[in-house]
Amino acid sequence: MSYTAKDYSSLLGMQGFSDTLLQNHFTLYQGYVANTNKVMGLLADMLQAGKEGTPEFAELKRRLGWEFNGMRLHELYFENLGGDGDPAQAPQLVKKVEAQFGSVDACAKDFVATAAMRGIGWVVCYEDPASGLLLNQWINEHDVGHPAGCNPILILDVFEHAFMIDYGLKKMDYVNNYFKNIKWEVVEKRLVA
Repeated sequence: MSYTAKDYSSLLGMQGFSDTLLQNHFTLYQGYVANTNKVMGLLADMLQAGKEGTPEFAELKRRLGWEFNGMRLHELYFENLGGDGDPAQAPQLVKKVEAQFGSVDACAKDFVATAAMRGIGWVVCYEDPASGLLLNQWINEHDVGHPAGCNPILILDVFEHAFMIDYGLKKMDYVNNYFKNIKWEVVEKRLVA
């Protein structure tokens, strides 16, 4: 089994994101898909050859987490873009947010404050299916920091490649335009609790 890169060209022309930035981002994503397939193939070959006890096998197993999560986080990120940024498109999510944070603005403030932190990575709003709570979490690397068992519902890429072409060092201008383009109905469909 192998993965196929999805086509996100429908996002071209989106307000606040140049086509150059998006095309570069799509190319990076396609690399994660290709590398996921390559690492999975190498692991299968090594297992077949009886090389599962080697340091190379162990390193490839670790690398798979990076490549796979890079692929999947980008898919979730692109898929929650292309909307009008109106949270009213997600009435159940709004109820959940208001019950926990008091208001959509309070939850957004926490999410944005997380995005404003120094460093590279991701900001992910997770839903904890066990409690139903929402957690705005910083993910430093693709494969590190994910709360176990939680469901990613809103994903923001804050690696430099996501904004530097258009915004230089003005990351928060990028974050503000990100919020104007969220497809909230997609985010709401990700809820499981």
